[in-house]
Amino acid sequence: MEMVSQQGAAAAAAPREPAFVHLRVHSEYSIVDGLVRIDDVVEAAAQDKQAALAMTDLSNLFGMVKFYKAARGKGVKPVVGCDVWISNDDNRDKPSRLLLLAKNRIGYLQLCELLSKAWLENQHKGRAEIRAEWLQALAGTEAPLLPGVSPANGLIVLSGAHFGDVGIAIENGNLALAERNAQRWAALFPGHFYIEIQRGGQPNQERQVRQSV
Repeated sequence: MEMVSQQGAAAAAAPREPAFVHLRVHSEYSIVDGLVRIDDVVEAAAQDKQAALAMTDLSNLFGMVKFYKAARGKGVKPVVGCDVWISNDDNRDKPSRLLLLAKNRIGYLQLCELLSKAWLENQHKGRAEIRAEWLQALAGTEAPLLPGVSPANGLIVLSGAHFGDVGIAIENGNLALAERNAQRWAALFPGHFYIEIQRGGQPNQERQVRQSV
């Protein structure tokens, strides 16, 4: 009995392999480039024993309630997020993108507010774009319910891979600009900004990955 107990304790203490979690998923609610139905992707995640799943539709949270209920119903932790356009004042026809994930309730409310403001105040050719200064404003204020804590801590920010301003600069061969862009976002979201890399088999993607890391 003592041996079994010790083995059980050792097994419990052993580090678990890190689980893979999809943090970039476009559903049918992305309309232009999403074909995945929410119930199907949640079922697939549950069958694969994934602990969590993010849904990050482009510029909207229209399917979030349906996704949240479906994921909870299958024992999968729902991660609320959005793939967002970031305005480029130098060329409004070439915006960049970031992936925003809500870390907590404050982050979710911020995401809702940013998207609403983008749709109401800053559309360009049908795209609802978030302005960089709106994100900068988050870092310069305090969370209303957490004095002394930047509300920027409510959001986790991924660089957008080759769609983000870091990745675009890399694609253009301007590594110095890529580094400056990364440092700017990291300063605005300390401890909450991450360089996003993707491996999907597209041309030049491996070069993008190598230069990103």
